[in-house]
Order: sequence, then C-alpha cells, then structure tokens
Amino acid sequence: MVGILECIMGLLRLGWLIRFISHSVISGFTTASAIVIGLSQAKYFLGYEIDRSSEIVPIIKSIISGADKFSWPPFVMGSIILAILQTMKHLGKSRKHLKFLRAMGPLTAVILGTSSAKIYHPSSITLVGDIPQGLPSFSIPKGFKHAKSLIPTTLVITGVAILESVGIAKALAAKNGYELDSNQELFGLGAANVLGSFFSAYPTTGSFSRSAVNHENGAKTGLAGVITGIVMCCALLFLTPVFEYIPLCALAAIVISAVISLVDYEEAIFLWRVGKKDFLLWTITAITTLFFGIEIGVLIGVGFSLAFVIHESANPHIAVLGRLPGTTVYRNIQQYPEAYTYNGIVIVRIDSPIYFANTSYIKDRLREYEIVVDKLTRRGPQVGRIYFVVLEMSPVTYIDTGAVQALKELHHEYKSRHIQIAISNPNRNVLLMLSKSGVVELIGKEWYFVRVHDAVQVCLQHVERIKEDHMASGSDSSPEETESSLFKSLLKQRGEDSSVAELESGTNNKPSDLKHSDPLSEPLLFQKS
Repeated sequence: MVGILECIMGLLRLGWLIRFISHSVISGFTTASAIVIGLSQAKYFLGYEIDRSSEIVPIIKSIISGADKFSWPPFVMGSIILAILQTMKHLGKSRKHLKFLRAMGPLTAVILGTSSAKIYHPSSITLVGDIPQGLPSFSIPKGFKHAKSLIPTTLVITGVAILESVGIAKALAAKNGYELDSNQELFGLGAANVLGSFFSAYPTTGSFSRSAVNHENGAKTGLAGVITGIVMCCALLFLTPVFEYIPLCALAAIVISAVISLVDYEEAIFLWRVGKKDFLLWTITAITTLFFGIEIGVLIGVGFSLAFVIHESANPHIAVLGRLPGTTVYRNIQQYPEAYTYNGIVIVRIDSPIYFANTSYIKDRLREYEIVVDKLTRRGPQVGRIYFVVLEMSPVTYIDTGAVQALKELHHEYKSRHIQIAISNPNRNVLLMLSKSGVVELIGKEWYFVRVHDAVQVCLQHVERIKEDHMASGSDSSPEETESSLFKSLLKQRGEDSSVAELESGTNNKPSDLKHSDPLSEPLLFQKS
C-alpha cells in the first residue's frame, strides 16, 4: 500500500510538494539526525544495551544509567577502528594519490575487526552472530481484509518516508552539486516497496546512515545501490558464515565515521552571519529533531518553513520608486538614496503576485505612502497633497478575484479623495484579468502605461495644470471646490478609444499628452492612422 501510494504520487508529479522543504530545514535535520544516529551506535562501543530511540534525551539517560556495565575491550577496538577510518578518510581527501584510501576504509575496518575476533575470541565483544542463509521466500497477499484499517498507517508511513528519504537525498545533492528529481525519487521508493512487499519486506525508505556511508565511500550514481543489492544477495546465499565473526563495534565505527561529516555546524555559522531567519529555521529543526525525534523534527521544520513562506507572501515587499538623476529609470528610493520623487505623485512597485491573502496589507501600505510625507528630495510643482498613485506592476505575475475587488475598492476610495490611479506595465495575463473584471474600464484605459516614466510625465502635466489653476483661481472659490472641478476635468482630457491590445503596445497615449519640459521625456508609440 505504501509503495502504490508513492508510485501514484510520482506519476502524478506531486514531487513539487517537497520543494517546501527548505535548505535550512534539511541542514538542521541532517545535523540532528547525525548526532542521534551516532549516539545510538554508542552501545556497541560501551559494551552494554541502551534504549533504542530517535530522541537524544532517552539515549543519554540510558548511557548514563548503564555506566557501571562499561566494558573496555569493545571501546578500545571501536575507538582504534574509528581512528583508522578517520585517518584514511582524511588522507583520501587531502592527497589525490591516496584517494583510494577513502573507499578502502570500511573494508579495512571489517577485516581488522573480523581478524581480531577470530584470533583472540574476546568474550566481551559482541559479534554479528549467526545469519540465516538464503533469500526470503516469494509470497502474494491472499486477502485484503485489513486494507481499510491500514489506510491511516499507510499515509503516515508514506509521509515520514518521503520526508526522511528526500531529506537525506537533498542534503547529499547539495553537497555534490546535482539536482534532485523529486518525482523520480517518489516513483523509485514506490517501486522498491511494491517489489519488496512480495518478499515480506517492511516499508523502506532511503536510509540516513547507509546513505552517509555510501556517500563517504565515493558513490556517485545508482549503480552503487545495484552492486550493493547484488553483493547482499550473494552474501545471503553463500557468505553468511563469513560475517558471523564481524564485531558490531567495527560496524558502529563505520556508521559513526560516516555521520560525523553530516554534522553541518559550518552551515549554522554561515546562516547566522547571512540570514537570521534561516538560522532560526535551522535551529528549530535541529532542536526539535534532537528532542522529539526525526519525524516530529522534520514536520515541525517544514511547518515553520511553510509559515515563513506564507508570511512573506501575505506581507510582500512594496517599494516607493524615485527617478535616478539623468535617466528615465525609476528605482527603490531605499536602495538608491539619490533617486528623487515628484510632488503630488507616489510611484509604488508591488514585488509579488496579488491575491486574497495580501490585498489588505498592500492597501494599508498604499494608504501609508499617501499619508506619510517623506523627507526625500522632491521635484516638480509645489502642491500640498498627493493627486496620483502610479502602480508599477511588472513584477506582479498573477492576480485573483480578491485582488480585483481590492483594486475596485481602492479606486473608489481614491476617487472620493480626488486621487487617480495609474497602472504601469502589467503583464498580459494580469491585464486580461483586469479587462475581464471591468477594472480597466473602471480606472480608465487612458491610465494604463507601458513604462513608469510615461505615467509620471502624464501625471506631472496634470499636477502642473492643477497648480496653475489654483494660482489663477485666486479667492473666487475654495481650494476644495477647485480641486474637485479640476480633478473631474482632467479625467475627461484623456483619450477613451484604446483597447486592451493597444494598452499592451502602448498606443493608447497621444503625443500631445507628453509636452512636459523634461528633456528626458520619451513618448509612447504614436497611434496608427
């Protein structure tokens, strides 16, 4: 059942779900798991049993409580073999002509341990012992009466198996600089479990400790797994008497030597220097894995990772843009302090898709930019408030109906305060959505532009007219009445015969609209006659 579920997930290409496991989660998970696995092998060094657990506290308690049973022979043998393994690994990494030593390490450990046990017969060192000879028998399930009751267990096992297997797979992929195909990984796990089920195998996944051993010995492709399988079959058929005398402390030394390299403390230091949020994610995953087990640790790490993604998505980056001196380029005024803005105009860039979860945040920020008077360099006619809000939408890849409704509400809210929205460079899909929903007609086709600079030029003309008419009006009418009448009149001065296709090509703006004295003014394409 687990194998079939994994195969279905692979065939349906649901591997994208695994992308939510961030690098920080993987690094924290592998570090904590390596520590737990290393401590779990301590019983073969110490010479007495310790509790089997995926949590660090029970293991440490068990080690301390059984200290009176400590035995020197397995500790000395295991330590010597571990030292030999680490030395061979170091020489293999540091000196190219001794590269073969890295792969020879585990075999050397097994030979040394077996020879010592065979020669000296130490009673205090535990050996592998008798292994039943032959392969498991082939069998087909005769009934499926328990299938329904096993569905919840199947889902849990599948989830944990995918998290653990892909966790170590992504960690090794990052270390070796290759990409992981999550769908292929899922299908491979499923096929292995389906085939194994006919030989009474329990559900399996990519082994953390065995993968570490495989990696440390220089394995690069899946061929290493094929050879391992063939050797295992041959060993079960013909070589089980040979393995009877292998000391368990020698095998434990191989595992400990492999997992030492997976303790990624350097990554934690790097994350602390570069990104505190990623360091927090690493720390949460590592601590929860250590104290609550591998499964819980990964789930909590993924949960926090998703929470960070949702938070970033619901609170997107929004920048106020200013014009770089001597150019028609508009950039974030926080990043480029030399950029200047214009009186009466706010230019805002929204750096994310707009959907139901972030519309409230975006509206609040827009109101904030309208109300708060910044202290940066401003140019243009001196006016007392904002008349235009230019939305740079080139980074907006998608909008939903919630965003459409928010734009409508924002338009009505601005209109009541005599503020006009102008939209710059929306992509085709966004523009079509705005057109179908009636937002293009609501705001006015003439207020859509290809570039921010074109929108600013048109808005500046109207700001100048408002300033001039204010000065010409004298005391005959109140400023509020003058503003209202001027705002209504300027809306009528824009052309109203542009279609969505014209909006995308920029042909909706007339050359007469761009008469501003700015020498860097660049008009849009003229309308075709």
